[in-house]
Amino acid sequence: MIKLTNLTKQYGSFTAVDGLSLDIPKGELFGFLGPNGAGKTTTLRMIAGILKPTSGSVELAGEDISNNPLVAKSRLGYIPDRPFVYDKLTGVEFLRFAAALYGQEGPHIEHRMGEFLELFELTRWKDELTESYSHGMRQKLIISSALIHKPEVIVVDEPMVGLDPKSGRVLKDLLRRFVDFGGTVLMSTHTLEIAEGMCDRIGIIRGGHLVACGTMSELREQTESGDASLEQLFLKLTGGVTEREFSDLFAA
Repeated sequence: MIKLTNLTKQYGSFTAVDGLSLDIPKGELFGFLGPNGAGKTTTLRMIAGILKPTSGSVELAGEDISNNPLVAKSRLGYIPDRPFVYDKLTGVEFLRFAAALYGQEGPHIEHRMGEFLELFELTRWKDELTESYSHGMRQKLIISSALIHKPEVIVVDEPMVGLDPKSGRVLKDLLRRFVDFGGTVLMSTHTLEIAEGMCDRIGIIRGGHLVACGTMSELREQTESGDASLEQLFLKLTGGVTEREFSDLFAA
């Protein structure tokens, strides 16, 4: 459902993503991890069609996003790391606008909007301008707008930022239900406990390269790490801070 082939993004002499190949099948929740500057968000923006790759290709549900962008994007729900909404629209107007971008309107969309507003406890604010929304409310509205058109693929960058624990639980259950019904999710997060608990497989990127990919068991085998936690695996693969480095910070 998501297929990346030799995906590369260069900015002048700097290579942010370097020949990344990845195949995420239907019905899988895939975790995409890496330190700051590793190329995660750049990759997600290329998948979403926001950035144009220097080379390589992106396929969404069998459609190449460069050759057939409108069809490919119609199958995608994208949740960015920073929720952007139009301040002079109300919550319900924003969802109606998002649905219209995909050519969807009418009673079934109105019903679906109501379901999402109720699910994320936004119903009482649906007719308020989004300029009055908190960060968490905006995040919930963006999540709803990404799902309103019933996509086949969801790409989400740091989904839990700004969400209260209850809303975070709702989103986890929503993504898992989406996958159980045959959808595909690619999720980038710095919260390793969430990735370990939610994801079917995990890929770790460093310096624009995929350095490990697989289930937790497969990652442990690849790194010869016994029963290590995801945090331990992540630090081993990306380079953690040593005890001496900490000591040097506080030495007399």
